[in-house]
Amino acid sequence: MSNPVTIIMIEDDEGHARLIERNIRRSGVNNEIVPFTNGTDALTYLFGADGSGSAHRGDALLILLDLNLPDMTGIDILRRVKENENLKCAPVVVLTTTDDAQEIKRCYELGCNVYITKPVNYENFANAIRQLGLFFSVIQVPQAAS
Repeated sequence: MSNPVTIIMIEDDEGHARLIERNIRRSGVNNEIVPFTNGTDALTYLFGADGSGSAHRGDALLILLDLNLPDMTGIDILRRVKENENLKCAPVVVLTTTDDAQEIKRCYELGCNVYITKPVNYENFANAIRQLGLFFSVIQVPQAAS
């Protein structure tokens, strides 16, 4: 029996965060969403008090990551997650306004699983997130190493 997937949302724009959560819910995904508005708090949660990431052993995590955060870049978070034995299998979905080809390539090289550019238009953005929610409802996520 696998644990339900917890969605870790790292997004500093409150409007975007609300829109993301609402549209993931609209697509029928009821998993817990743990929101963070900066990288520091997100990393503290992910890596735990001892910094090893072992606090989430046996948890199935899916990370929704904005690249443009107030305190650090999403790239730094992505790199740290993918270099960590306990967290590296957690799928990371980069969801950002940056559509620079170099950034996209860099994220994939560092191990991001999906890179989505946020549409500027509200309706398109809402629609993209609903489709992402449908994707979440069918993908398999591994549990952290136990």
